[in-house]
Amino acid sequence: MKIVIVGDGKVGSALAVQLSKEGHDIVIIDSDKLALQESEQSLDVNVVQGNGATLKAQKQANVDSCDLLIAATSADEINLLCCILARKLGCTHTIARVRNPEYFAQLHLLKDEIGLSMAINPERATANEIFRLLQFPSFLKRDAFAKGRVEIVELVLKGDSPLCGARLLDLYKIVKVKVLVCAVKRGAQVFIPDGSFTLLEGDRLYVTASTSDLAKLIRSLGVSQKKVRDVLIVGGSRIAFYLAEDLIKAGVGVKLIEIDQDRCVRLAEDQPKATILHADGSDRYVLDSEGLAQTDAVVTLTDFDEQNLIISMYANFLGTYKVITKINRTEFNEVLNEKGIDCVVSPKDLCCNDIARYVRELGNRKGGSVLALHRLVEDQVEALEFLAGKQLPHLGEPLAQVALKPGTLIASITRKGKVIIPSGADCIEPDDTVVVISPAARGLNDLASIFWEER
Repeated sequence: MKIVIVGDGKVGSALAVQLSKEGHDIVIIDSDKLALQESEQSLDVNVVQGNGATLKAQKQANVDSCDLLIAATSADEINLLCCILARKLGCTHTIARVRNPEYFAQLHLLKDEIGLSMAINPERATANEIFRLLQFPSFLKRDAFAKGRVEIVELVLKGDSPLCGARLLDLYKIVKVKVLVCAVKRGAQVFIPDGSFTLLEGDRLYVTASTSDLAKLIRSLGVSQKKVRDVLIVGGSRIAFYLAEDLIKAGVGVKLIEIDQDRCVRLAEDQPKATILHADGSDRYVLDSEGLAQTDAVVTLTDFDEQNLIISMYANFLGTYKVITKINRTEFNEVLNEKGIDCVVSPKDLCCNDIARYVRELGNRKGGSVLALHRLVEDQVEALEFLAGKQLPHLGEPLAQVALKPGTLIASITRKGKVIIPSGADCIEPDDTVVVISPAARGLNDLASIFWEER
């Protein structure tokens, strides 16, 4: 597909990398000449220097003949204007990044007039992700499918776990819950395992389970189930605003430290039930005096990765039960894991995943709509949710009799609201939602392509 990206910042450049890898023709519009030169040299993309909200720049980028325009500049108003203009020129699909809570809340009223196909709010998505992690703090990551009925969770296998040394064939006998280990990271190696795979201490497991069974899984594994009752948030960003709102509604105590006085005032007005402190959250004395060591969870949301990392490392040193770190530069995740920074969220990555899913859906030609896409194991594995169409090959056939492509795993099937963790006797029926695990390099667009012999 032909895709125009307006804005070559963190989100725009990450999208260009991902979408160009998937074989799309990319054009980037930005006013920053140096940023464009870097993208042009490092990626197989075309660039246009200029204001993406002007007719001149969009015509130069051939927006009139492109399949999709993504507006990802730092200004919401510019993004919306880009999309309006693109639709006037004849672009079929447009996506805008809209970060302002007030704008985002009213977009549903204006979506048709503006002609938006999709609006993304990385800050809202990140707050949602953090809130869900705090609900089950034993997990390092949670990805939802089937309208929240199915989840893939990440956890580290401790030395005292009953799963150490166990084969996956024996998993149900041990945990007494129907779950599926869909991926394992062991050192630098990544596995999409079969039943003969043996688990070892230190493995990072990605486990598929119905949401209703997550608590049972934790109990079966003997994992600590301490409930988070109070949270210290460092950094008063938009993410902090959304997160504080969600936590307060859930009855969780919130203390927020922000160095900018004006932002503190606004937060205090918007979130009167939270304790807002005007201080430097990276100052050890401030953290100690505000009871970091006694706090159930700390979430670092400053604008600087370095500060977030240092604060998180100190919280881990003090033994804080749950530490969540916001990171923009995720290319160093492996190093961070080795240093104990293992629960990381990235607004940029969440945003890119949502857009990549939408692009895959546009490119679908064989049936089996892409409903969700999540990347696992540091982007090496993908979990995709598909809607099974009536023309899908092998409908009604037991999975034991169906040949899947190597490295492909069917993690769950949801049928009329019922979650099935599949065995060889189960099958796919029309209108099922199916979660598939596959190597990220494969870039699945449709459900039919998981089969070894496509019809």
